[in-house]
Amino acid sequence: MAKQAERRAATLEAILTAARRLFGTKGFAATTMDEIADGARIAKGAVYHHFKTKEAVFEAVFDQVSRDLVVEIDGAARAEKDVLAAMVAGTQHYFAATANGPTGQIILHDGPAVLGWERWREIDAKHFGGKLPRALSAAMDAGLIARQPVEPLARLLLGAVTEAAVACAGRADIARAGAEYARAFKSLVEALRAAA
Repeated sequence: MAKQAERRAATLEAILTAARRLFGTKGFAATTMDEIADGARIAKGAVYHHFKTKEAVFEAVFDQVSRDLVVEIDGAARAEKDVLAAMVAGTQHYFAATANGPTGQIILHDGPAVLGWERWREIDAKHFGGKLPRALSAAMDAGLIARQPVEPLARLLLGAVTEAAVACAGRADIARAGAEYARAFKSLVEALRAAA
């Protein structure tokens, strides 16, 4: 039993690794299930055994890339002086990481189109979006911002970041746009800071 489970896990890992590389470099539309199978060095039937559709493969890759991005964001935010500065640094890192390359292709270019707005938001809420309410609560506990209902504030800020991400995805100059939106987000967050 253990060996079969190990083989299944290894096959799944090979599929996701190949799909992540292909989706990140070629994009969703240009990638075929045959290419994913070839990249994983398995039969196409084995891909379909794990995933019923190419969209299902993409969703698994999107979730994996989102999880990895949050780990990077956490690393960038840890060095900051307080929770608000960490929120700003994390958002700046998000926009920089998704500005181009495979992460940007998967998260911003193909993610909303392939998954649809609702599913994209659900997955994002498990990762990047889920951090915002916790950070705001911590900022209130530390006296950095006035105590207020967390959920509406988190939704408003997350809405701003999400709208900026979608706007960036549609721009040819995504790196510049991301930097502009990150600066604007910093202004929003700093305006919440309680007077010392």
